Amino acid sequence: MKFSVNKQEKYTVLSLEEETLNTLLAPSLKSEFVILRNEGVRNLILDLSNTSFVDSSGLSAILTANRLWMDEGSFILTGIDHENVKKLITISRLDSVLTIIPTVQESIDYVLMEEIERELNADSDE
Repeated sequence: MKFSVNKQEKYTVLSLEEETLNTLLAPSLKSEFVILRNEGVRNLILDLSNTSFVDSSGLSAILTANRLWMDEGSFILTGIDHENVKKLITISRLDSVLTIIPTVQESIDYVLMEEIERELNADSDE
């Protein structure tokens, strides 16, 4: 599986560099999500701008990431540029479950705002 990882202090962007996210790649992607979570990545942005096809196994991998980051931090799906991927996410109603933001830069901005909000909430709890 081809992908790139850009780790920053407050977020990590995983860009999938594959045209298809299917049964062959989904297990490797799930493993990568677990590794990143175990390394302490607090906010993950998954960029699918190079991906034009996702099957049910790929959706399962995406949902795994959403569960891993549900309790702490954020999981953002971005780069849903291809019509086939958009349709599958809409048909499966995952657009109501996942945080989907159009671009990587907007996703980064969203994560940074979420981090500020968490810090403010933590300060007010003290």
